[in-house]
Amino acid sequence: MRSLFGSLLFASLIAVTAAQQPPAPAGNAKPNSAPQVAMQDGGVDQVLQSIYIPALEDAPFDAIVHTEWIRPLTDGGTFTLVNQRQIARDSAGRIYEERWVLVPKGGSIESRMSVIQIGDPVAHTLYNCFLLIEPHRCILQDFREPAIASYRTPTMRSGPVMNGEGTDIHEDLGMQNFSGVETVGTRDTTTINPGFFGNDRPYTKTREFWFAPSLGIDLRSEVTDPSFGKQIFTVTDVNSSEPDAKLFELPAGFEVVDRRKHPAQTGQTE
Repeated sequence: MRSLFGSLLFASLIAVTAAQQPPAPAGNAKPNSAPQVAMQDGGVDQVLQSIYIPALEDAPFDAIVHTEWIRPLTDGGTFTLVNQRQIARDSAGRIYEERWVLVPKGGSIESRMSVIQIGDPVAHTLYNCFLLIEPHRCILQDFREPAIASYRTPTMRSGPVMNGEGTDIHEDLGMQNFSGVETVGTRDTTTINPGFFGNDRPYTKTREFWFAPSLGIDLRSEVTDPSFGKQIFTVTDVNSSEPDAKLFELPAGFEVVDRRKHPAQTGQTE
């Protein structure tokens, strides 16, 4: 049991920086417009991805994200990992996120908070504060995304995949209310033909999103891929009031390690 927890903790810790650092906007993106990047919830790129929170101005909220990752076993069964965590964004576009260790669903292992992340699009700073590693440190990096006035999700178009490798299908699912917030649903399905990357049969990936225009985030996502199973992200307890300003303060007693490429003169030392 201790070995399993250690593996889960390690996976949680290495996931943090890569999973939530927003990509740089395209070169022609204007500061007050949404960055034109193909951001999507879910997926595995060595680590488990989660929902994307843009640095949207004048759209404050706090909420709870519930994650459920149903992974396939070779004998046809599954095993499921879960956690839940608090997220928030203030009117200036600052983003607060907690990271909690994924643990087996229904098991005896209790999840623990491993990291606190604070992103500031005005100061261009991203702090990853590690709670389960001694000494306690906050790693300071560049926050590459500017504050924006509006955000919309990228839209897939139905049609053939490039070079005839497969087919994309986009579906509009209408509207649905989650946690008292109106959302717009879409489903994108990509089928890759046999032989494209060694697959001996059609390979189908599906992404279903329920996007809340008023908040600029998905309140529910289901991402299914034969390689890693199904990931379900559900946002609950949504409060659209200004979040507590203390959320955006660094934890007391944490040393700051500046790892920006061009660090500013902050008066803080490593």
